[in-house]
Amino acid sequence: MKRLISQLLQTLEKGLTLANQPIARAFWHLRHPTLRGMAWACAAIPALFVVYVLALIPFTPSIGDIRKAKIEQPAQILSADGKLLAEFKPSNREWVKLQDISPNVVNALIATEDHRFYQHFGLDWRRTASAALHTFSGDRQGGSTITQQLARNLYPDEIGRAPTLTRKIKEAITAFKIEALYTKDEILETYLNTVPFLYNAYGIEMAARTYFGKSAGELNVLESATLTGMLKGNSYYNPVLNPERALQRRNTVLAQMVKYGKLTPAAYATLSRRPLRIDFERQTEPPGPAPHFAQQLRRWLAAWADRNDYNMYSDGLVVRTTIDSRLQTMATQAVTLQGNQLQGIANSAWGTRAACSNGRDLLQTFLRETPDYRAAKDAGLTDDEALKRVLSDRNLVQSVCESKTRVQADFLAMDPRNGQIKAWVGSRDFSQDPFDHVQQARRQPGSTFKPFVYAAAFEDGAKPSDTFVDKAVEIPLAGGEVWRPSDEDEPSERAISLRDGLAYSRNRITAQLMETVGPNKVARLARAMGVRDSELDPVPSLALGTSPVTLKEMVSAYGTIANLGGYVEPVMVTRIEDRNGEVLAEFAPVPPKQELPPDAARTLVDVMRDVVSRGTGSSIRSRFGVRGDVAGKTGTTQGNADGWFILIQPQLVAGAWVGFNDSRVTLRSDYWGQGAHSALPIVGDFFQRAQRSKLIDSRVRFATDQQPGWFAERSDRLRAWFQHLFTAQSTKTDAPVVKRNTTRHVPAATAPAPTSAPASAADVEPKPLAAQPPLLQAPGPASGAVSGAANGSVDGETHGSGEPALAPTPTPDDIAPPDAGGSAAHSLPGAPAGASAAP
Repeated sequence: MKRLISQLLQTLEKGLTLANQPIARAFWHLRHPTLRGMAWACAAIPALFVVYVLALIPFTPSIGDIRKAKIEQPAQILSADGKLLAEFKPSNREWVKLQDISPNVVNALIATEDHRFYQHFGLDWRRTASAALHTFSGDRQGGSTITQQLARNLYPDEIGRAPTLTRKIKEAITAFKIEALYTKDEILETYLNTVPFLYNAYGIEMAARTYFGKSAGELNVLESATLTGMLKGNSYYNPVLNPERALQRRNTVLAQMVKYGKLTPAAYATLSRRPLRIDFERQTEPPGPAPHFAQQLRRWLAAWADRNDYNMYSDGLVVRTTIDSRLQTMATQAVTLQGNQLQGIANSAWGTRAACSNGRDLLQTFLRETPDYRAAKDAGLTDDEALKRVLSDRNLVQSVCESKTRVQADFLAMDPRNGQIKAWVGSRDFSQDPFDHVQQARRQPGSTFKPFVYAAAFEDGAKPSDTFVDKAVEIPLAGGEVWRPSDEDEPSERAISLRDGLAYSRNRITAQLMETVGPNKVARLARAMGVRDSELDPVPSLALGTSPVTLKEMVSAYGTIANLGGYVEPVMVTRIEDRNGEVLAEFAPVPPKQELPPDAARTLVDVMRDVVSRGTGSSIRSRFGVRGDVAGKTGTTQGNADGWFILIQPQLVAGAWVGFNDSRVTLRSDYWGQGAHSALPIVGDFFQRAQRSKLIDSRVRFATDQQPGWFAERSDRLRAWFQHLFTAQSTKTDAPVVKRNTTRHVPAATAPAPTSAPASAADVEPKPLAAQPPLLQAPGPASGAVSGAANGSVDGETHGSGEPALAPTPTPDDIAPPDAGGSAAHSLPGAPAGASAAP
């Protein structure tokens, strides 16, 4: 090799001699070194190394960055009443003070990783030299001190990850800086709280919980040695997957503790013979009281921090939100209670505990959508063979059945005056279903969309006393199709007022009203009032809620109604502070934008009062004892796939949705599937708790221009009742028959406060559903078949009949519990004898 190099130099020298004599002389000196030249070379090499080190300093973390790391704090998310909702951490870590960590951990760490930790200043020269010699000899050996490892853990991007000389130099420079700013105990504390231990466990506290089910302060010698042993290679010495290696490494750590006086030889002899024992359980961050809200806020805050040059994981931001922790707790309890009761009904209907024994056909459809079925088909099996293979896996079948038949629910409450969100529950259980149904799930709203049709009519000058004939309706559609909306009962051929049409959720009346005002106007108005993200298809069936929307949009739009036509965008945050309490940003309420004329809004509020006083939502008062000036609307979609209820009050708007993640799955009950029986109890329970706790003032009333007396209001309603009872209208004309009532009408007349004495605690206590779930209807067609139809069903099929204005006659397959609000049922004018309003 030397000979070859010499020949190359000679050849190069000859080639350069003629061109450049000085270069030739330099090559000659390289081939014939002198003592003087060797001395210069020995001096130049260290100098060049120093220059190289100095050149790397700007590419290492600055003193400011390291000082900042010493006090890094994640963003804290606080409720409006000062309660901690969440902390935004980059990893699953819980910081513990050094004095709260077992001394066994510290002894094992220092004896194994850096026994001269208290003697050096970030770099152990003897250990570094020893590691270098071993590396050059082919026996690679680690030489990093605890401080160097901390530098590598804290600043992997700045220092680098490749095992190069440059990385080691930058690591050493950073270690010197850390030693200059941290005390030795602070370095140990920071190291033990940042080192990773697999399974999303960062820091000694989460490691202790993950592998031994205890806190870091309770770790004994063997447990401390096991965790310390993982630091050399947490995957290689993983005690879960590689227990033999972990045991050997644990004993090596024990031997190091003996070597450096941290453990006696006698103790080592005893401990090293003990088997490896762990109590493994993955640790997840507690979801917090409002996990779905925090999930949405994290995205928003990340964007805000990026725009304003802050780090939400380390800058100690304090975010003060609009959530009221007390209302949030009540909302969660209401969703959980009703969800659990409905889950029992769903389990009985589907035979969930027996792998959906009551719905085998739909179960097979679900199984055909699994990766296991597709893999079997790709392997060349026929449909029957692939299905048989999948059905043989009982665990898979049971898992699919349980996931598909799991009842879901969501809830949102908002202050209509300023748009502040007060409670947000995105699913029944965040740990099982983190999907946020409030913000992300788009479902058909059913009859809860009807108020927008009535709002458009009132904006055009219609009055609640105006009437349409309850007749069979046929509305031509594009392409020659015909839409025939229907109700649960047959057409009565009698006039029904707009007030009663909304109170009893009459589909035929609403469809005729839609034809009068026009789908385009209704769609534009709904968007202006708050349904701004979802696409609304301007077709006649939109009147019955065929375009999917989110609960957040619907609550926002109902907030516009409660705010008497003034739209306010929903807000989550009031202000952001730094760690010292200095305000960085404030988010003042935006003045409302008038999207619906105040007179039309007052009229709509007044009509919607009847929904909860005597219509489909009457159990909000009769069962839950909700007091004060409230209004609302129930909603149910085709096949009872979705149940809705939204209640408005001057200070608060609250809405709930109940259904399944897959709209083909329903509760299989015409009773329980209605929004009045599935979603309304959630809102009723919430309002009942909030009024009891005086978080909602039941004395507050909607602002109106004129307050009618008790007699005036009841006179108007009695007159309307007689009109509907005794007036029949001919339906021979093709156009909708509209009758104007010339009697005095006061738009938005505020209903008087209830004259009865306040309900007792026993009267307003949430009542459980029947102890025995009712017998449920036999399986029907999958409801999901029409869930996406924007135009509704045509050519003889009905749409919207899932929200009956009249309760169906109970059958042995559909029995209502005795406490379901039957006492609140009222006779419906113009309806067949014996029919009553659905709760």
